[in-house]
Amino acid sequence: MIKTITQPITLEEFWDWYPDGFGRYELHDGAIFEMQPIGNHEEVISFIMMELAIQIEKLGLPYLIPKQALIKPLDTNKSAYNADVLILDQSNLNDEPLWKTRSTITQGKTVPLVIKVVSTNWGYDYGHKLIDYEALGIAEYWIFDYLGLGGKRYIGDPKQPTISIYQLVDEEYQVQQFRGNDILISSIFPEFNLTAQQVFDAAN
Repeated sequence: MIKTITQPITLEEFWDWYPDGFGRYELHDGAIFEMQPIGNHEEVISFIMMELAIQIEKLGLPYLIPKQALIKPLDTNKSAYNADVLILDQSNLNDEPLWKTRSTITQGKTVPLVIKVVSTNWGYDYGHKLIDYEALGIAEYWIFDYLGLGGKRYIGDPKQPTISIYQLVDEEYQVQQFRGNDILISSIFPEFNLTAQQVFDAAN
């Protein structure tokens, strides 16, 4: 699903290289990765985006869901992440120095929520990205592991489809996990009323 294109480059070089309007890419420590989600992966993304859009409109929140935007971790010019689903607070975009020219977010307060649908590259999702999003101060990070691919230390033993919702508490992520008919709990969307299974079923 993800393959290395070339390495190593800086974030500035990555921006200049990035194809206009075609493909989805990330930069990991100077290496370009092409994101090629499979159909089921896209079905989960589409389902959750539509559900979140309903919540945003219902609650009258000043949020938008960009088609394609990058998140730059702190203290590096060699990484940038392209989330599967990214919620942005429009009221803070004027304070984002790279938004208008590079569609890149540098401040955690601009990102109420970031979502990753797990692929074979699950180690990066549960490891580097989680650490970087926590350091940025992103309020919530959801990991949808609908195939149960993650390591046992992340989703338990035996491994099974799991949704992990990381919420920032006192500058550290605290995780709650949801399976089967568990209803997802989010401080960003308190009226969210989906079960983990409903999300998993979107991949079928």
